[in-house]
Amino acid sequence: MIQPANTQHSPKSTDHKPRIGITLGDINGIGPEVIIKALSDHRVMSLLTPVVYGSGRVLSFYKKQLNNEELNYTQVKNKGHFIARQLNLVNCWDDVIEIVPGKASKETGKAALLSLQKACEELKEGLIDALVTAPIDKQSIHSEEFPFKGHTEFLTQYFGASESLMLLVGNTLRVGLVTEHVAVREIAGLITRERIESKLKLLEHSLRNDFGINKPKIAILGLNPHAGDGGLIGTEEEEILKPLVNDWRNKGKLVSGPFPADGFFASGQYTKFDGILAMYHDQGLIPFKTLAFENGINFTAGLSVVRTSPDHGTAYAIAGKNQADENSFREALFKACDIIQSRKEQLTGK
Repeated sequence: MIQPANTQHSPKSTDHKPRIGITLGDINGIGPEVIIKALSDHRVMSLLTPVVYGSGRVLSFYKKQLNNEELNYTQVKNKGHFIARQLNLVNCWDDVIEIVPGKASKETGKAALLSLQKACEELKEGLIDALVTAPIDKQSIHSEEFPFKGHTEFLTQYFGASESLMLLVGNTLRVGLVTEHVAVREIAGLITRERIESKLKLLEHSLRNDFGINKPKIAILGLNPHAGDGGLIGTEEEEILKPLVNDWRNKGKLVSGPFPADGFFASGQYTKFDGILAMYHDQGLIPFKTLAFENGINFTAGLSVVRTSPDHGTAYAIAGKNQADENSFREALFKACDIIQSRKEQLTGK
């Protein structure tokens, strides 16, 4: 596996460079900027073959803005014919779309969808080995063609998975979510034993298969403040979570909890576990982004394909200002390569 150095990965030599598909995301957000910056790192080109799905015009616009003369790209003329150690560009639209950094628009939403659809098509065909997605604006991309709440839901359906797990990954911190993009008032109704157990199985399988941890230690967070305080503040812990944890432990699984989320992170207890299962979006993402924002990434566990993304959004406020930090995007590229390698090792037993 590729090991971190100064919180970033260092590439190792490999005979086969994985072909990593990259979507541009919303072209008025920071996606194109962090892609250009990340791919300008020579370590990236030595490790993988990048294939960007989007528009040469957009790349040229942002290269000029960033005064970047070192990163060049090659237009892909024959489907699947990618050149190693170069940025390969697959054009996904011919229309001239106005590029206004920081401005959301339906046109850029449509372009983001075209990029995503083309990349997924070629991933399904086996032309690329993994997918790294730049941020989209959920309101701009939302349409009859994209009635989803985000990438995770779209990819789960596109690749025919019955369910997936949003897994936030740092150097050693991995946080999965039982519920993802749902309103807070709906969360409690979704906290069922069946749903939690399904997500727990996905988390355990991913820790084994995607991260090479043979006997993963998993922590489950409580839903309510103080993990319910013995039933004084909600009953989900007593009625659902504790029986589930006990049943898994009786099967020899290293599952613990439910833990009060605030004390669990504040005390550093999270460092003792390979994976953490949070009950809802902010319960998991607030501590994760506090602890691992610079090198944290988002991984969709449970799919037959590998997909990662940076753990930030379009960041319209700084788009086009050369202020975006590419660390998370670069880490998403490296982590995709790690997971590809880990899956190969699991298959071959090496």
